[in-house]
Amino acid sequence: MPAEWAPHRGTWLSWPHKEASWPGKFAPVPGIFARTVQLLSEGEEVHINVAGPEMESEARSTLLRGTSLANVFFHHFPTNDAWCRDHGPIFVQRDTPGGVEQAIIDWGYNAWGDKYPPYDLDDRIPTLVGEAFNIPVFHPGIVMEGGSIDVNGAGTLLTTEACLLNPNRNPGLSKGQIEGFLKDYLGVRHILWLGDGIEGDDTDGHVDDLTRFVDPATVVTVVEEDPSDPNYEPLQENLKRLATMKDQDGQRLRVVALPMPRRLERAGQRLPATYANFYIGNTVVLLPTYDPRRDRGALDTLQRLFPTRRVVGIDCTDLVWGLGAFHCVSQQWPAL
Repeated sequence: MPAEWAPHRGTWLSWPHKEASWPGKFAPVPGIFARTVQLLSEGEEVHINVAGPEMESEARSTLLRGTSLANVFFHHFPTNDAWCRDHGPIFVQRDTPGGVEQAIIDWGYNAWGDKYPPYDLDDRIPTLVGEAFNIPVFHPGIVMEGGSIDVNGAGTLLTTEACLLNPNRNPGLSKGQIEGFLKDYLGVRHILWLGDGIEGDDTDGHVDDLTRFVDPATVVTVVEEDPSDPNYEPLQENLKRLATMKDQDGQRLRVVALPMPRRLERAGQRLPATYANFYIGNTVVLLPTYDPRRDRGALDTLQRLFPTRRVVGIDCTDLVWGLGAFHCVSQQWPAL
């Protein structure tokens, strides 16, 4: 599985339509997607799943002036919801004497432990993409979400115990068996395990809310500075684990801290706002922003780490009411 910063052919999105995912606050969400499409399409294709012609028309009318429609492609693949990181196709590649070959891994998808049925349409998306583009599709037969894993493209994968060992995913599998599936299907040989996720995260601890590779030897990880915040201890524990972790070649990881934004709540619910949920495009890095006092530190840190890309902050206080941000709604399609 190539790293996210490797060259993309494009990015996959599923157009938002399930108003219950943003109760009472759905109206701003399509506009945030439109801005996402605009920025990504400047440097790569954007492929958007829609239910059919009517939704495609609605999405087209929402796209912002200046969006390169030459790079935007709609596919009539109905979805239950918009979280394409978790239900979208995971692309893998291999070198052969005849060139690079590509395949899709279609993990089982159960909406984070059967929390939000139905999810049958979402579960079909990777295979539909494979059929449309004549790409081979492999079905491991276990539940796995794209947001629960992060790879450095050189053989190392990062994940969490809280998510992958949760009995609501694969209760019959041991830690070692899960590692076997990851190695067999993603081509990794070294797996690093963090512990718990952040408060308000309904995915049971996806790693893309916590810690991300930004190059083969470097990770960024969010750190909460307030000891009274429930996120303080689990994030400190993850930081301690990272300090001892090594890559596939036995070299210690370089660890860079990202701040956490201020506590966000809506309707009495803690929202999983985190700067770790950024998305790396070909020419831009999309950073969810929430807090003017702390956004600048996250922007500056990522800009130093991605000097050849423009880091763009976009207010996601409305998007995160759906309990996710840019990384949760996107899935990269690596270039051949």
